[in-house]
Amino acid sequence: MQNNSIIIGNAGGFWGDDFDAFRKQLESGKLHYLTLDYLAEVTMSILRKQQLKNPGAGYIPDFVLQVQNNLDLILKNNVKIITNAGGLNPIACGEKILDILKKHHLEEKIKIAVIYGDNILPNIDFYNDQEFTNLDNPKVQFNDIRKNLQIANVYFGAKAIVEALKNHANIIITGRVSDASLVMAPMIYEFDWQDNDWDKLASSLVAGHLIECGTQSTGGNFTDWHFIQDWNIGYPLIEAFPDGTFILKKHKNTGGIINKDTVREQLLYEIEDPYNYISPDVIADFNSIHIQEKNDNEVFFKSIKGKPPTKYYKVSMGYHDGYKVFGDLIVSGPKAIQKAKILEEMLLNKLSKEFYRFNVSLIGYNSCHKNLISFNEANEILLRFYAHDYDQDKLDEFTRKIPSLILSGPPGISYTGGRQKISEVIAYYPTLIEKKKIEPKLLFLNPEKTYWNVSIEHQYEKELVPTKPQTSSHNSINLNFDFLYKNQHNLTEVHFYEICLARSGDKGDKINLGIIARSRAIYEFLKEVLTADYIKFLFREICKGRVLRYEIPNLEAFNFILEESLEGGGTRSLQIDAQGKTIAQAFLNQKIKIPKHLLNTISE
Repeated sequence: MQNNSIIIGNAGGFWGDDFDAFRKQLESGKLHYLTLDYLAEVTMSILRKQQLKNPGAGYIPDFVLQVQNNLDLILKNNVKIITNAGGLNPIACGEKILDILKKHHLEEKIKIAVIYGDNILPNIDFYNDQEFTNLDNPKVQFNDIRKNLQIANVYFGAKAIVEALKNHANIIITGRVSDASLVMAPMIYEFDWQDNDWDKLASSLVAGHLIECGTQSTGGNFTDWHFIQDWNIGYPLIEAFPDGTFILKKHKNTGGIINKDTVREQLLYEIEDPYNYISPDVIADFNSIHIQEKNDNEVFFKSIKGKPPTKYYKVSMGYHDGYKVFGDLIVSGPKAIQKAKILEEMLLNKLSKEFYRFNVSLIGYNSCHKNLISFNEANEILLRFYAHDYDQDKLDEFTRKIPSLILSGPPGISYTGGRQKISEVIAYYPTLIEKKKIEPKLLFLNPEKTYWNVSIEHQYEKELVPTKPQTSSHNSINLNFDFLYKNQHNLTEVHFYEICLARSGDKGDKINLGIIARSRAIYEFLKEVLTADYIKFLFREICKGRVLRYEIPNLEAFNFILEESLEGGGTRSLQIDAQGKTIAQAFLNQKIKIPKHLLNTISE
């Protein structure tokens, strides 16, 4: 018998999120499922480094402690837990949880399922006929990095999680799966949706995308943050219905805010082609999403359209790519920027060798936004030197030279600590693998160990027909923007934040910049203004590749992809903002002239 609705919560959007959110979600109100998303490309690299030191590591230890601390509420509320905390070692994570259950004599009451098989690194030589093309940079050839490969994990879909639920698992621990799968699976299971219920599956994909990043849909990182009265922000909930509609909300008496703007910002976060938001189970069309504000802090979603998935899984690979290190100095007092530039020159003169890559950030001045700053002086800055090389001895010299600047440079300089530790770089390599070449595996740890192979049906897979975005031209860094004001009269100058909302994030070596108009009239105006060339011009110091623009009229929004903007990805970048999170703020702070009447179209 189907439920009329189910409530799925999130208690974490990354490793390092609020540890106490797990308990708060369980004790604050009704909940059937609780999901926790820990994994990012950067996280996988961290887990791999830990695993190289200790083969028994490679999972998220925080999750083990969260379960241990909340067994009472898990049992009392009969809530099922679904998480990708298994990371690179999901079986070890599951066994740690089982040990805790045994200590409390609960191994017969709470059933643990582990989903694994996503790690193809041990069997990489079996795929000799597979072309592992780099999706970000095809110039980086797989054969060139193969010998240095450290990570190779397939993003599985919801199927194996659904099978675990069908067999009454209470805690489900996965390795690499698509983030939204954690939410999709309970909706598929509870409402008995079929493999080709494309619109319903797409709805669950959108629901998963909305809450996978924790409080980013309930007020976190919101452009209009000044409207938030209570910063004890509640974590999100999805109330899902059998017809595929759902409500995004949060527990009563929690802080933050949910409205059409918070959800539109999160919808645009870290996506590429909005007409083809790809998961292993379905492709969703974000231009079909209909949003309706309901009661306070509740938004209703309907009419979401989906279509069959592709024949590929995405694979997150990582390879050893040398080492990097940084060192900091505090620079204070009058003419701090001028002092910092002198210190940079002094350090370069002291170093006997050049590095493969070197960068300097003036944090507090222009480290994130480069040429887009709007002031020229600062009283104090954090001067950070970065270096990347394949020779650790060169980096060791780098760490020794930085403190020597303190006594021989300008006044007002302070060293922030001891010599920094040199760290290995595991560079990100996104690629694809045919689904028919690999299947997820399922392990029930109790009441007795049972191993399953999960069979995936491939009959519905189709070739992807990509959307053709507007693309920046070769001469976009030398544009004349007089065209913006042609035939326009009665203009007024505004910051973009007065007429737009925005959010940015990373997709490998790409930055995604989602921009939302505050009215339909402003959206129509911005269609002519916010060209791919214009965004390329603004971010010319950061974006080394093309800019792609996708229009999303249903959301009155645009999604821009800034290619080759993160030096190969977050793990490899020497930028202070290694994942492009601050780019939206840089955009919003720029000024533009608009017809005055457009300001009257913005509703309060």
